[in-house]
Amino acid sequence: MPHTPEPDEDDDLDLAPAPRPVHYAEQALLGALLLDPTRVADIGQLTADHFESHTHAAVFTGIGTLPAPDPAAHAKDTAWLNQVLDFARPHAPGLSAAYLHALIQFCPRSQHAAAYARMIRADHARRLLRGHAERLGLTAGDPCLPNPAATVLVLADDFSHLLDALASEFAPHAGPLPRTAIPIPAVRQACEEELDEERLLLASAAASPRDVQKMWWLTADDFVLPLHAALWQSITALVHRGDMVDPVTVLGEAQHRGLLTKVLTPRDLMALVSTPAGSPEYWGEQILGRALLARAHQVAERITAYTDDLANTPHQLITGSRRALADLNTLRARYSRATTPVAGAPARPAPLPRAAGPPRQTAPTALRIHR
Repeated sequence: MPHTPEPDEDDDLDLAPAPRPVHYAEQALLGALLLDPTRVADIGQLTADHFESHTHAAVFTGIGTLPAPDPAAHAKDTAWLNQVLDFARPHAPGLSAAYLHALIQFCPRSQHAAAYARMIRADHARRLLRGHAERLGLTAGDPCLPNPAATVLVLADDFSHLLDALASEFAPHAGPLPRTAIPIPAVRQACEEELDEERLLLASAAASPRDVQKMWWLTADDFVLPLHAALWQSITALVHRGDMVDPVTVLGEAQHRGLLTKVLTPRDLMALVSTPAGSPEYWGEQILGRALLARAHQVAERITAYTDDLANTPHQLITGSRRALADLNTLRARYSRATTPVAGAPARPAPLPRAAGPPRQTAPTALRIHR
């Protein structure tokens, strides 16, 4: 009698994800090689690491390791198939002789082994890119690293080397860039430490405008709070015009830029830029380093979205990933300039501890002037 599945059994089958196209390419290739082992010469530089399925990788290893059978003898018996099964079964305990014979049935044309191998290599490249993107994103968000920015830049270099290697493996062709919708970057949620660094930068910049002249590498987009970004633009505008800079003149520039509201009073704004500590370059480096990590996380999400879209070809994935990394390298160039000491220049002073006293007044943190 035909088996009637129980209701729970149907639910389990519905929850199982459908196999991806590469699964059928792996089955077809292994079926071609099991049917005609001489087709190994047609598949190029393919290794077991290219396979997504561990079982398929074990079978492929057995095919490549065991001596090829005599074609005439192979057509008459299954001795060589049994050898492949005995070789692969310790690495894939669920493997059976029935599955090896099923693989042969799954192969539409053994003459197309080279095409199946190209599909497997393409999907392996997709998985490699996704793995590197995930590692980049996780590293950028790891608060426990002693120097996260430097670690992220090393991973970015590794990513670039991988793209160069894949570009040599997959010939470029005329075609569009990935049409995948790029994820909208999430609004950066600033912790109090980040906001305090931005406040200290603004106060130190108002006290040391000469240092601001050398800080071209810091832009308003690097700030977390839009109000702080606008105040940084106010200070740099005064510096570039050669005007005098102090809390009162910063207040005047902010007034002209429409930053004063009923919530942000002149007294609040002056208090925000009136308590310097340390060098503005020091605080600028901290802000730029955090912006670098945020950009790395966005790039990782962008490349992950490309790899999740199965419509993208390897060439599109490589081109799209390179453009995403270029966005990171733009900020990287500014970070390198900020953190590279100038020959003969004195060391930047570390922030001095503030004397005990009444709490420092700051602008209301609830005010978020969005771009």
